[in-house]
Amino acid sequence: MSKRKPRTNTHRRRPGSRKGHAGAAPGQWLYGWHAVLAALANPERNCRRLMAAAGAAERLAEMAAALDVPTPPVETVDRGDLEAVLPPAAVHQGVVVQADALPLPDFKELIEDLSEIPESRVVVLDQATDPRNIGAVLRSAAAFGARAVIMQDRHAPDATAALAKAASGALETVPLVRVVNIARALRALKEADFWLIGLDGGGDIPLAGSSPGGRVALVLGAEGGGLRRLTREACDALVRIPIGPAVESLNLSTAAAIALYELARDPS
Repeated sequence: MSKRKPRTNTHRRRPGSRKGHAGAAPGQWLYGWHAVLAALANPERNCRRLMAAAGAAERLAEMAAALDVPTPPVETVDRGDLEAVLPPAAVHQGVVVQADALPLPDFKELIEDLSEIPESRVVVLDQATDPRNIGAVLRSAAAFGARAVIMQDRHAPDATAALAKAASGALETVPLVRVVNIARALRALKEADFWLIGLDGGGDIPLAGSSPGGRVALVLGAEGGGLRRLTREACDALVRIPIGPAVESLNLSTAAAIALYELARDPS
């Protein structure tokens, strides 16, 4: 874990109801080194309690001090006490923090902000439902400079502790924006001069070289089902990742990582 202070998300947010929150539910326990330290470093997070197993408490205090962020006192507890506040089999790595939800980012404000950034990229998830996949997409978005991950509000998982753990801190730095209607969101992105690239196994062209530059929205479908028909029709281009015949398709988060890398790659 780097001791460099993480980049915090400065995108404007509006308060929302519990159901629409981008972060964990109020007072939910987040766990794992990356998720906990990123939450502590995020000024938009209200962290209530901080607990660590005996072997991790001193390290946690040192790393929080290195990030120069205010924290609750570190409570040294037994590992059984950590496991008592977490779901079964949660890989907590000896550290947990009780944190309030992040307020919901506003889609219209996101569009306004990105209109000032000529090379901005976003990810749009069409009916993705697996919280760990969504968390991994957030992590790749942070790694390759995407400005937001956009997903539907209904039939989508809350940003649970499992999602935050999979995001490895990226939930604190990349806005997870919920919209009522994906099709309307895609139209709004088009009006903001985004080129919409749909990732589809039957795409007409390979991913490499598919972006014309400028603002780009990478659109990915649900695990297993792929892009819905109306979503495919809304895209400016349907592209594929060339893979060998031994594998029918790639996991959503793996495909997102490959595509985001390709879009971020210097063509020179």
